[in-house]
Amino acid sequence: TSMRHSAIRQETRHRIGLVGAGIATSLSPLLHEHEAAALGLRDYRYDLIDLDRSDTPVERTGEVVRDAIAAGYTGLNVTHPCKQVVLDVLDELSPGARAIGAVNTVVVANRTLIGHNTDGSGFLAALRAQLPQAPLNRVLLLGAGGAGSAVAHALAEAGVAELVVADADAARAAQVGARVQVAHSTDVRAVGVDEVAGVLAGCDGVVNATPIGMTGFAGSPVDAAALHPGLWAADVVYRPIRTEFLAAASALGCPVLDGGHMLVAQAADTFALLTGVQPDRARMRAHLGDLLSAQRLSA
Repeated sequence: TSMRHSAIRQETRHRIGLVGAGIATSLSPLLHEHEAAALGLRDYRYDLIDLDRSDTPVERTGEVVRDAIAAGYTGLNVTHPCKQVVLDVLDELSPGARAIGAVNTVVVANRTLIGHNTDGSGFLAALRAQLPQAPLNRVLLLGAGGAGSAVAHALAEAGVAELVVADADAARAAQVGARVQVAHSTDVRAVGVDEVAGVLAGCDGVVNATPIGMTGFAGSPVDAAALHPGLWAADVVYRPIRTEFLAAASALGCPVLDGGHMLVAQAADTFALLTGVQPDRARMRAHLGDLLSAQRLSA
């Protein structure tokens, strides 16, 4: 029966949409469709549902999601700036999504919309796979937005003893800190961005969850002079794959985790949630490398 079951499953229609604003350059459709083809899922489509293209305000994300499901989408990814607004329209949240307070994957089960967050699980998987020996006594997290919140919970789950959160918006940093403290027994404190250099001296690791360093947002979130060889460094930015921040850390001999690992891990977790099929993560990582080098050549 397993043969028959897999044959049935492979004929399943998977129509996935990514809801967000300004997402024309997203690599998700290519990553997902390439992996689906490699797995033999013939009827798999991944579309962009870009609010900017239809001039839809972010507040109407819920309507967009409902319309997409009504139009036949079997599952959705949700990205910036819709990850929190979408909560209002969902029927259920996974424990992870509830703790983080943001959703990036919507699973449809018997007409019920269930929100998940694979940013957190993706970062945790990437950290465990790439930096298994990373010391976790005190870690500094830069950025307390949607990505930062997910990473904060992942770091707590990874076993960080003391988490320090810095964000230009002090209230946002404090809020994420409070949520993490409630969900985990981690010791969390929020600091101002002006305190970052001083805090780094006593840290084991530092994670950038801000857009600084991304193509179009030049620079580094941390003064290179504040980095030291005792640190490990991670970035959620994956374009470029080697940010100014990670390059400075590497130059000091610090172990680094690039944003491509988190991107692939969250895409793989999402793929499994939406299809019930486990993707090949190494193949997805290799494909991401191909996509990024092709983009560099054409840039």
